[in-house]
Amino acid sequence: MTARRSPAALLALPLLLFLLAPVAVLVVPNLGAALVALARDGELRDALGRTALAACLAALLAAVLGTPLAWLLARRPFPGRALVEAALDLPLVLPHPVAGLALLLVLGRQSPVGGALLELGLRIVGSLAGTTAAMLFVSAPLFVSAARASFAAVDEEHELVAGTLGAGPWRRFWRVSLPLASRGLLAGAVVAWARAISEFGAVVVVAYHPRVASTLAYERFTGYGLSEALPVAAALALVALVPLVALRAIRGAR
Repeated sequence: MTARRSPAALLALPLLLFLLAPVAVLVVPNLGAALVALARDGELRDALGRTALAACLAALLAAVLGTPLAWLLARRPFPGRALVEAALDLPLVLPHPVAGLALLLVLGRQSPVGGALLELGLRIVGSLAGTTAAMLFVSAPLFVSAARASFAAVDEEHELVAGTLGAGPWRRFWRVSLPLASRGLLAGAVVAWARAISEFGAVVVVAYHPRVASTLAYERFTGYGLSEALPVAAALALVALVPLVALRAIRGAR
């Protein structure tokens, strides 16, 4: 039975339309205005550039810091594993403004960590570092989840064979596990980047300034109305398509 003749396809259509219609109504009529805004609106270009930079930094940090954790979760039982897994799920279920408030308690000027960083010349709140921290908090669990699945899919026999040939644990990780899981890790990093650029709630609490695209769209909407916010929102939607296309390309190349 083809998909278009399947009863499941008919049942799936309402949700699919519900998900696609708002994006189509946003992007299609406002595509020209978005392109004009990208050409003429320096504030929008700066915000989009800042968004992309912070998202890249967040995805890079998620990959560097999350890969060892993902490997441990995929390969090694250890005490407190269930607690670690719950901690990774928590940022995904917290309301995003609450996540921002939680980050303020840890990284704000009055906190020990934030105060120490400020003395070293690194200001978190109201800075690109704060934006990156907020994006990292909400996107890192997605990378770890994807990376864990990738490591779990690697046949341990390859690692055992490398061990019989004299490769130590560190070398087995770098020369066997990591290359075999690399495509999944890259896909996880793309998902983390996509999640990071869309973040608003945590970012607006930790670093309303300097503006990223999501906070700029909100400011234009609250300050000038829907018509001024639509080109910014449409431009951000176009940028969000980039990681989706990249992710499909990565998966299609398997």
